Amino acid sequence: MKENSVRRAGRSRPVAVAPRPAPPEPGALAAKVRTMAPSMTRSMQRVAETVAGDPAGCAALTVTGLAERTGTSEATVVRTARLLGYPGYRDLRLALAGLAAQQASGAAPAVTADISVDDPLRDVVAKLAADERQTLTDTASALDIAQLEASVAALAAARRIDVYGIGASSLVAQDLAQKLLRIGLVAHAHTDPHLAVTTAVQLRTGDVAVAITHSGRTVDVIEPLRAAFDRGATTVAVTGRPDGEVTHYADHVLTTSTARESELRPAAMSSRTSQLLVVDCLFIGVAQRTYDVAAPALHASYEALAHRHAPRER
Repeated sequence: MKENSVRRAGRSRPVAVAPRPAPPEPGALAAKVRTMAPSMTRSMQRVAETVAGDPAGCAALTVTGLAERTGTSEATVVRTARLLGYPGYRDLRLALAGLAAQQASGAAPAVTADISVDDPLRDVVAKLAADERQTLTDTASALDIAQLEASVAALAAARRIDVYGIGASSLVAQDLAQKLLRIGLVAHAHTDPHLAVTTAVQLRTGDVAVAITHSGRTVDVIEPLRAAFDRGATTVAVTGRPDGEVTHYADHVLTTSTARESELRPAAMSSRTSQLLVVDCLFIGVAQRTYDVAAPALHASYEALAHRHAPRER
């Protein structure tokens, strides 16, 4: 892996350049569209939504045919394919053909309908369960394993770990910090923005800062991550927007699935599900790398709390 010098926040810092990732698997295409659509132009959105909505029909079209169907240009179609992670339109067509075959065989689940105000609770339960399953599948399919492995390695070797999150993401930040604490690592979640920045400026090389933000533009999370980045700490961003500002100060980016919003179900609900999956992947990866220390520490924490879970005598 080669290195190059990237200037950010007024200073130069060596940043590892990972090999170009492989194109998304066919089953991950819909998730990629949901993740990237908000940052696309309107014409590119039309192309992305069209191919995700009708993979079989679009797989049969030439680049000119898809441009005509979406009312865009051939250049827009090619740019959209590349933004979705495919080297060119030919690769996108192959993925569309694969996705169409999966759908025809029943391997790919249908898109979950939005929950309406008059849905019976039985339908609500079924729709939520289906959407949560799809969110987890999308996140797992799109997760960059090389970035995950690099993040795990940094956490396992860290002198100290700070985790930042606000709102719904604060719950995920606390979950990660608590898990790492229980296997013997020094980890703290900071949900107060002032305290987060105050602690971030104390970090240095050998420390790790993790920012969790679905939107990728939460100022109260970006500011402490930037401070940690400037002071040499290894930085990790867990976000649903790989093009968000938070990634400007992240050595490693772990992308979560972006589900459709509705009036009754804000994105925070499904984004938290995908964030928790990433957190669990990080935790298990670190526990594997530090098993000789993690296993006794986890056992000791269970033993210390066992009496609190025992039935009370009457």
